[in-house]
Amino acid sequence: MQLVQDSPASAPSTRRSAGFGRRLAERLLTALGNPPVRLLLWSGETVTTAREPPLVTLRIANRATLLRLMIDPDMQFGEAFTDGRIECVEGDLVRGLEAAFRGSAPGPDAHGPGAKRWARAVALLRRNTLSGSRRNIHAHYDLGNDFYRLWLDPTMAYTCAYFATESMTLHEAQIAKMDHVCRKLRLRPGDEVIEAGCGWGGLALHMAGRYGAKVRAFNISAEQIDYARDSATRAGLKGQVEFIHDDYRNIAGSADVFASVGMLEHVGVGNYENLGRIVRRALRPGGRGLIHTIGRDAPEPLNRWMERYIFPGACAPSLGQMSRIFEPNSLSVLDVENLRLHYARTAGCWLNAFEQARESVTKMFDERFVRMWRMYLAGTQAAFLSGDLQLFQVLFAPSRSNDIPRTREHIYRVGAPA
Repeated sequence: MQLVQDSPASAPSTRRSAGFGRRLAERLLTALGNPPVRLLLWSGETVTTAREPPLVTLRIANRATLLRLMIDPDMQFGEAFTDGRIECVEGDLVRGLEAAFRGSAPGPDAHGPGAKRWARAVALLRRNTLSGSRRNIHAHYDLGNDFYRLWLDPTMAYTCAYFATESMTLHEAQIAKMDHVCRKLRLRPGDEVIEAGCGWGGLALHMAGRYGAKVRAFNISAEQIDYARDSATRAGLKGQVEFIHDDYRNIAGSADVFASVGMLEHVGVGNYENLGRIVRRALRPGGRGLIHTIGRDAPEPLNRWMERYIFPGACAPSLGQMSRIFEPNSLSVLDVENLRLHYARTAGCWLNAFEQARESVTKMFDERFVRMWRMYLAGTQAAFLSGDLQLFQVLFAPSRSNDIPRTREHIYRVGAPA
């Protein structure tokens, strides 16, 4: 077979093409704030615009991928990473993403007409109606208990842990998070609790088993409810915990405590006032409530790739948006805590465990799924490290209630339940 060599005319064309790719890569990195990231182009050429050494080297498969990144980085980076058209070939993906997030921090225009139009489109497309919520939740949480068991801790908690000490394992920190929530709520033996969005049931079982509470826990994920009911049976707590396969909008009856950990992201801002009415109706005069949610410093839609492929219909609210739950419904905010760095560490633990289970995950799904979830978990850790995402715990009570502690001492008391 005869090799065809470049003609004198084609060599300059190749150089021009390579030069165009370099210029495009430089423009992309400049738009991201010149993060310490190196791009390895399809031609073998490397490009960086940072003064400091690169934290990560990303291989770009072809010019079309780079062009798409320039046009729509929020969507195209995740898609190209999932497809294998972008690969991390050296360094730390999380640290590289964190640097990029910091460099492209949203300015005043980030919450302008374009972002609002996208938010409205998503709200219409994946509305959290009774049927829409079931569809959205099924897409993520019903991937299979065996899948989540591979990389979550034994409590199956899929929310931010609380690392009260630096040496805590993830499992210890998840238990500490449950205690942190229960102490904030001043949970006592005999208290009746309504939990909205109970996941695999870890918090409800902890409230019942350690604090002597009686819990009714609502969830619309069939996989999670089945797992939680089995766990209650194994723990001998069926008489104290009732896991109800139903939507939070159908909550009836009253309780001393209302808790929601990791559900608000799936409610939809337009439903917040109604959620507040449900909470206010459920809480007794001296009742206490807590909502634990991923959030933002200012209203902004979820990353479009994340919303499309990982959490359809989801929204991380600002504190101002969350006020729609409390203000119209005579609910007083008592305490707000931001556990952002705790979530960054939690996501890092999940990512490490996920990588260790990679072969098993590949057998369950495929390599593309593995790359997609690696991107999701790495991006989540980076978003919390950079301050792009927050984690709010908001403690509240009916406005007329005077059953309010004078200090926060009870939250940090170690030992027997208060």
